[in-house]
Amino acid sequence: MTHVGAVVGAVTAVMAILLHSSIHKIEEGHLAVYYRGGALLTSPNGPGYHIMMPFLTTYRSVFVCVLVWRRTLTMFVTMFLMCSLHSGGVMIYFDRIEVVNMLVPSSVVDTVKNYTADYDKTLIFNKIHHELNQFCSVHTLQEVYIELFDIIDENLKIALQKDLNSMAPGLTIQAVRVTKPKIPEAIRRNFELMEGEKTRLLVTVQTQKVVEKEAETERKKAVIEAQKVAEVAQIHFQQKVMEKETEKRISEIEDTAFLAKMKARADAEYYTAAKFAEANRLKLTPEYLELMKYQAIAANSKIYFGQDIPNMFVEGHSPTQDPEPPKASEQARH
Repeated sequence: MTHVGAVVGAVTAVMAILLHSSIHKIEEGHLAVYYRGGALLTSPNGPGYHIMMPFLTTYRSVFVCVLVWRRTLTMFVTMFLMCSLHSGGVMIYFDRIEVVNMLVPSSVVDTVKNYTADYDKTLIFNKIHHELNQFCSVHTLQEVYIELFDIIDENLKIALQKDLNSMAPGLTIQAVRVTKPKIPEAIRRNFELMEGEKTRLLVTVQTQKVVEKEAETERKKAVIEAQKVAEVAQIHFQQKVMEKETEKRISEIEDTAFLAKMKARADAEYYTAAKFAEANRLKLTPEYLELMKYQAIAANSKIYFGQDIPNMFVEGHSPTQDPEPPKASEQARH
């Protein structure tokens, strides 16, 4: 019985060991790829617990892009890199470079088959070393540390993705973050001094711009005030001109009315005189004149008798000749 119990215990132990070796867990955001006898199998498994043939089959957990609770899981890769600059051979150090990459599940088998389960080392890490060395070798310390530092991330991302599009189409680079590089202390102090001078220069420039803006504002205000005064003066001038023109127009109208009135009066007088003259011309006949002569004689208060009577009414003598005075013997009566 002791022997049977030992056998059962041994078998149980072996089964437990086999079961422990065959059961494995895959985390969310990963896929399990399997090797049997060193050959990659074509059936990966997703997250959860799985069973494989113990001792003959091994597995590797490969990070992929999956959707869990409506968020994308990514992998952050950190690394250390030393970079030699183009100018003077100065060495700078990048303490931390983060690469966020995603691999779609449908491309896991092909990517692992071509570049092993550590595909990120071949396709990303080594490429980052190469790209940063290339970037540093053609730029100065001023450019890498200050002027072009803000575009290093984007340049790395573009360069990595360009190669991945042809080498591993299912692998994409989501983001690259490069920390500020470390430079020699003496050079760093010089940069700090230079940045301080730049800051003071910027403050001076901004102060100058503020002063110029204030002066420009004052100038514009003065111009606006002058324009307002000029416009008001122009309006007053136009009002006076319009008043004078109105007065002139009224005077012209009055003159025209007066002229028309005087012309009408003159025309009336002329017409009256003409009609009167025409009437006189019609009345002044010889008979009418003879009648008027006798009426005038009859109206005289004095009548002269004698031999030498004035002949002013006698035909054939000039009425302008002075008559001779009467003789003393003449008698007058009234």
